[in-house]
Amino acid sequence: MSSRWCTVVVDAMDPNRLARWWAQVLDFRLLREASGEVVIGRDDSPRLLFTRVPNVKPDSSRLHIELDPDDRDAELERLLDMGARHVDMGRTGRAPSRIVLADPEGNEFCILSRPER
Repeated sequence: MSSRWCTVVVDAMDPNRLARWWAQVLDFRLLREASGEVVIGRDDSPRLLFTRVPNVKPDSSRLHIELDPDDRDAELERLLDMGARHVDMGRTGRAPSRIVLADPEGNEFCILSRPER
């Protein structure tokens, strides 16, 4: 069991401007632009997702990796057994589209939930 590295998420005050800058730097193309989110990338690499945040907290990470496992529940169990821990994001009431975890040194990352097929 393993996960594919699919995305690096970048918190940005102006995601459009920052995404276009990185697209030029990396020779990536614009893949998706939605309300407050811009995705850039190429077919042969993980994507960069720039997401709007109202203000950047100085004590928080502005980058995190997203993983796309075939079996989210099995991968979650494996990662927790390896020393990852849940991060409380204060969301309640519905199933999250992402499960936020931290690695053994506290770096946050997400496991994506696949929609029901």
